[in-house]
Amino acid sequence: QVQLVESGGGLVEPGGSLRLSCTASGNLFDIAAMAWYRQAPGKQRELVADINSGGTTDYVDSVKGRFTISRDNAKNTMYLQMNSLKPEDTAVYYCYSRAISGFRSWGQGTQVTVSS
Repeated sequence: QVQLVESGGGLVEPGGSLRLSCTASGNLFDIAAMAWYRQAPGKQRELVADINSGGTTDYVDSVKGRFTISRDNAKNTMYLQMNSLKPEDTAVYYCYSRAISGFRSWGQGTQVTVSS
């Protein structure tokens, strides 16, 4: 199994930046892909960005050109660099991993609030 812990959320003004981190522990060799999801109040959880073991990335259209997902395998950490933040980016952001076996893990979530 894999355990995930997020950090880096907070309050930022529109146009600002934040970097989220997700540190993984456990059976890391079994991880096939990792991703960031977010859930805003009253809305369904949505996929924001994902990255597979080969480093291929994908983004939801609303964050393309503003967010960057990356992994540092030496530190067992995944990042989400968020630039040009908008109020509509306000949500709880969750780290996710999917193992080769199919087992899925979630972090506890970190709050991102974009407001002046």
